[in-house]
Amino acid sequence: MSNTNTNVALGQPYYGAPIGAAVQRFFKKYATFTGRASRSEYWWWVLVNAVVLAVLGTLALVTGGGGGVDEYGAPAGPSGLGVVFLVLYVVWGLATLVPGVALVVRRLHDTNKSGFWIFVGLVPFVGSLILLVFMLLPPVPEGARFDA
Repeated sequence: MSNTNTNVALGQPYYGAPIGAAVQRFFKKYATFTGRASRSEYWWWVLVNAVVLAVLGTLALVTGGGGGVDEYGAPAGPSGLGVVFLVLYVVWGLATLVPGVALVVRRLHDTNKSGFWIFVGLVPFVGSLILLVFMLLPPVPEGARFDA
C-alpha cells in the first residue's frame, strides 16, 4: 500500500499516517484490541494526547484549579474556572484510557508480540523502558497473524 493512500481499511495498519488520520483512527477503533497499528498511528496519538493534557493541565494551574493561598497566607480553595479545567483534564484522561491501551496492544501486534506484553510496563523501573523500546520497533510481517 502506498503511504499517500487515505483509504486504508480500519482493519489494517496505516503506515505513514498523517496526524489527522492517526487521531481519527484512534477514536474510530475505540476499544479494538485486534489488528495492528503503525508507528505513525501510535506516535501521532502520543503527541496529540501529550499536547491536550499539557494545555488542560496548564489552564487548570493558571486559573487556580489547584487552589493556592490568599493574601494572608491562608489556604484558598480552587477557583471555579480552574475546577472546570481539572474536570476536563480528568474526563479526557478517562475517555482516552481504554483506546490508549487498545492502541498499545495493536502496536505490539505490529511488532509480532502478544498484547499481553503490555503488562511488562507494570515492572518497576525497567518495564516502561522495555515497553518504549517495543513501541519504537519497526513492523514485522509476521504480525499480520493478529489481523482480524
